[in-house]
Amino acid sequence: MLKPPPASSIPPLPLAGRRLTPRRPLSRELFAANGMSRTGALDLASGVGGKITKDEVKSAVDDYEKYHGYYGGKEEARKSNYTDMVNKYYDLATSFYEYGWGESFHFAHRWNGESLRESIKRHEHFLALQLGLKPGMKVLDVGCGIGGPLREIAKFSLTSVTGLNNNEYQISRGKELNRVAGVSGTCDFVKADFMKMPFSDNTFDAVYAIEATCHAPDPVGCYKEIYRVLKPGQCFAVYEWCITDHYDPNNATHKKIKDEIELGNGLPDIRSTQQCLQAVKDAGFEVIWDKDLADDSPVPWYLPLDPSRFSLSSFRLTTVGRTLTRTMVKALEYVGLAPQGSERVSNFLEKAAEGLVEGGKKELFTPMYFFLVRKPLSE
Repeated sequence: MLKPPPASSIPPLPLAGRRLTPRRPLSRELFAANGMSRTGALDLASGVGGKITKDEVKSAVDDYEKYHGYYGGKEEARKSNYTDMVNKYYDLATSFYEYGWGESFHFAHRWNGESLRESIKRHEHFLALQLGLKPGMKVLDVGCGIGGPLREIAKFSLTSVTGLNNNEYQISRGKELNRVAGVSGTCDFVKADFMKMPFSDNTFDAVYAIEATCHAPDPVGCYKEIYRVLKPGQCFAVYEWCITDHYDPNNATHKKIKDEIELGNGLPDIRSTQQCLQAVKDAGFEVIWDKDLADDSPVPWYLPLDPSRFSLSSFRLTTVGRTLTRTMVKALEYVGLAPQGSERVSNFLEKAAEGLVEGGKKELFTPMYFFLVRKPLSE
């Protein structure tokens, strides 16, 4: 297997220039320029529940929590009901994500002196460069969220990108953001399960996934679908959420951290790096290279959530910012502007943040196990 050059020898990639979208108030332009698309607590509150009716949010939270080990749920139930579980999760959590993270819901390898938003854009550009994207190529984003990476990669590489997503609310948000960004002609969305994609064999010139296929109940089955729709000789690149070799399933503290991450992120189970690598091989791919990019990130990936750190540029992700968000959500729920159950969503997302920070500090978990693989020219 080919190995990449050490990350320390690779200079940061140049960042694409930001541009403000016309015909919007200046406050929204500044917000968008920083990668944020939710302007305030009322926007957050109005989005909680997604396509779930507001009077059904509380029961959706009840159902979601029943799936999870943190509340006594079983892994088998999460895997067999993953479509319902993941859809409920993203209906409940998307407005919180967008409020805190902007349009790209993922972590990033980060250099000293680099802002969180800059690192996120470079992380997306890195993926495009590894895939060798060129103008005119037809690309698939598996589990695209509201399309932040999709829009960035399409503009960076001048490709056409299709986002696959099974959550109706996220697709509706993504289409609106595509319209605002002016990329509706080259970027689109398809609502479907990535375990059963509605595409013909050998459709795409490249496929990528960013912290998304961790939701799959069966990684081999998911990777086989990606293999099927990818053209022979072309590549698939992914950032996977994984537990590392430091994780001990018999350690109660380790298990608690894993449960918190699964609860707060809609995961049926977190697989190890070796399980993911074996799964992609079992699906038929040739491995070009793989690496946990968290290993040599100059700035820890979990820093935005670390309670010991404070930042004005990503204030909403800090402990103080998250505390203020919970307080606002609680108040808005009390006066009826946010649906009942909103505070509980905020609480399990806070549990996730705690688990992610502890998992990162103890090196038990990584959100950026990267691998680049190729579909053979002849099968």
